[in-house]
Amino acid sequence: MVLMSLHAGTSLLQEVVFLVSQGADPDEIGLMNIDEQLPVIEYPQPGLDVIQVIYMARNPKDLVVSYYQFHRSLRTMSYRGTFQEFCRRFMSDKLAYGSWFEHVQEFWEHRLDSNVLFLKYEDMFKDLGTMVEHLARFLGVSCDKTQLEVLVENCNQLIEQCCKSEALSISSCRVGVWRDVFTVSMNETFDAYYRQKMAKSDLSFDFYL
Repeated sequence: MVLMSLHAGTSLLQEVVFLVSQGADPDEIGLMNIDEQLPVIEYPQPGLDVIQVIYMARNPKDLVVSYYQFHRSLRTMSYRGTFQEFCRRFMSDKLAYGSWFEHVQEFWEHRLDSNVLFLKYEDMFKDLGTMVEHLARFLGVSCDKTQLEVLVENCNQLIEQCCKSEALSISSCRVGVWRDVFTVSMNETFDAYYRQKMAKSDLSFDFYL
């Protein structure tokens, strides 16, 4: 089992998946070494045998804000340019991991494969119950209605903890954070580019909740 998110809340996804699969206490998650059981595919592990993949996609406007903050937080080779410059590099596919648009559409095409679970980051805040139910089914976790409700509540508690502990000046975990950063001009340019790159795909995102 590996996770793929291209910096769309990788750590949060990892902890939610671990909680659902193990029934762990959300207060204890931070004390556990979950990397061994749930490796992230972006960080190769020796001898990793890819059997199942959980992929999480996030709307690209929020993602580029989070990605910018991630680059700014790096102790080595930390990015010191403006967000506008960073966003232009994102749209020009000049950041690490290549084109987000190609990456997300390639996995979307495999969303019906039995060994792939395609999730959207925004669903953790819009419809957590359905997302946890899908996760449990994919992970082979058997639970009745009451047990599912407990899982959903625990996941909700975990998500709230992660968002409250956000150390950055802008809480990059919330949906719609891009509205605090994008100028009108940047938003218009990004929208035009987004429509062009996603024109042939039926994949859609929630930019507002």
